[in-house]
Formats: sequence, C-alpha cells, structure tokens
Amino acid sequence: MRNIRLLIEYDGTAYAGWQRQTNARTIQGEIEQALARILREQVTLNGAGRTDAGVHARGQVANFTTTADAPCHAIERGLNGILSDDIVVLNAGEAAPDFHARFSARGRRYSYSISRAHTALERHRCWMLGYALDDGLLDRAAGLLAGTHDFRSYCRTQSDVEHHRCTVTDSHWERNGSLFRYHITADRFLHGMVRSLVGTMIDVGRGYTPFAEFENLFALGDRREAGMAAPARGLVLEEVLY
Repeated sequence: MRNIRLLIEYDGTAYAGWQRQTNARTIQGEIEQALARILREQVTLNGAGRTDAGVHARGQVANFTTTADAPCHAIERGLNGILSDDIVVLNAGEAAPDFHARFSARGRRYSYSISRAHTALERHRCWMLGYALDDGLLDRAAGLLAGTHDFRSYCRTQSDVEHHRCTVTDSHWERNGSLFRYHITADRFLHGMVRSLVGTMIDVGRGYTPFAEFENLFALGDRREAGMAAPARGLVLEEVLY
C-alpha cells in the first residue's frame, strides 16, 4: 500500500468548501473523482485543513493511500489534466506510511486580505472596505493575539472540540497601498477562528470597538461578544507546517 502526498492550490470561489458533500461541488470531491479516473479505484483524500465555502488555498496538503502503481509524476500530470483550472496540484510525492496530512501537522499559516479601494481583479480574494482603518490599533490588536490563549470567543458556537486553547506564533498586519493583509500562524485553529479574529480587529481599527473591550474578549469566552466574521473570500490557507 502506497501513501501519496499532494500539495494543492485552489481558488475556492466556486466550491462549497474542502469537505466532500453529496449535493455540492467541493475541492475534496473533485480531486477524489479525478483520482478514481486515473487510478481506477476509489480513494479517500485526507486534507490538512477543512476550508469553508469560498476560502482559498496556496499550500493545502492532502494524502491518500492506494494500491495502484502509477508513478507520482503521472498522478500529478493526470490530475492537472482533469481538474478545473481553479484547482492545481503543485506536487505529488511518496509519503511515509504513517504520514497523515491533518494529524501529522504541527501548525498552519493563514493570510487574510482587505482592500480599501474597489478592485475588479482581486474581488474574489479580498474584503473591500470603504472606511478608514487605524494602523496602530490594528497592530496592537494583532500583537495581543500572540501566545497561548483560549479562543472560545472566536470559535463557532457549534464547534465540537475538546478545548479552545491555541498557541499563536505569528500575528501581524502588512500594508501595500490600499491593501491590508493579516498573517497568522498557530499550532491549531478553531472553526471560523481567523475570520472572527479579522472581523473583530476591523471593528477595533475603525473605532467601533474600544481596544479595552477587545482585550477583555479572551476572559469573556463568548462568541456573541466578538465582531462579525469577515467574508470567506479574503482568507487563504498559505502553508501547513510539519
């Protein structure tokens, strides 16, 4: 039995997220169907991150096991020949028997893009905002997130997890003209966490939420007290760390 690892890039605009669904197009479902054609057997793809509908990836990792003897370069070429142009397999390679894309991961890195100007070319990959943002407040808010915290206030209430503690090793904003991009790296992420963090920080940056209230959100542990979730289209899974 072989264990094959894939590095995948995709534009999630047209998909109902990563996870396979019976009544909608998903990234996992599209790749599994393509693999079945190439390998002539059904396989189950394990993804490192279950991105939501409309979320993109530059460095999604997945693995599957197969008895087929097709070389990895043929699998990669075959997938890119079958899949739509908005899903690209950047690499296919042999993995250790015990490698699992999700459970072997040590961390993940995401980015979130915001544009303060209207943009046609980037409209599916950023949140367009018309109001002014205070750079200093955004930087302070991002810096507060570094370290180990209970992120219950930024987790979807229906999430079924054992605990809400995450260790954030990098959290910062960068700017390039009208483009604001947030970067965050952590050992784990809760469902909806990055979009909730961004939406809440934007409320701070535009002066809607006082910084003192933002500081208190960890202690409150209540999703209703945080800001709205930022739209899915600005979020990108940049890298999975092993």
